[in-house]
Amino acid sequence: MTAVPRSEKPAGRFRRMLDRLSSSQEDLESEELREDAETAGCTKIGDCHDRQIVTVTGTLRTVTLRPRAGVPALEAELFDGTAALDVVWLGRRSIVGIEPGRKLIASGRISMSRGRRVLFNPKYELRPLGRE
Repeated sequence: MTAVPRSEKPAGRFRRMLDRLSSSQEDLESEELREDAETAGCTKIGDCHDRQIVTVTGTLRTVTLRPRAGVPALEAELFDGTAALDVVWLGRRSIVGIEPGRKLIASGRISMSRGRRVLFNPKYELRPLGRE
């Protein structure tokens, strides 16, 4: 009898329940966000590369007003369970509906800034609050 790694074994109902009970809240939320990105047909942020045109979805973790070169810029961190992405709207002090905890879909060209993925002035769509 050979040992099969846990990830390759078929997961029964009891195993899935035990895994959920032993997982942290953050792990459960990350798994839910990964599944949401997959069902929406979006690219996982962790798979995005520099200069790639993508459509991503996730939850806004933080939203801050940070001027860039004297111009107001609204910055938000979007997380999809695989990685984080900075979304920046140049020339904006606020946008109605852009707030921490809000889910959204954003489209644009990825760029790298200080080692982080960034979407500048993306097209975006706010997702409904609560369960869909």
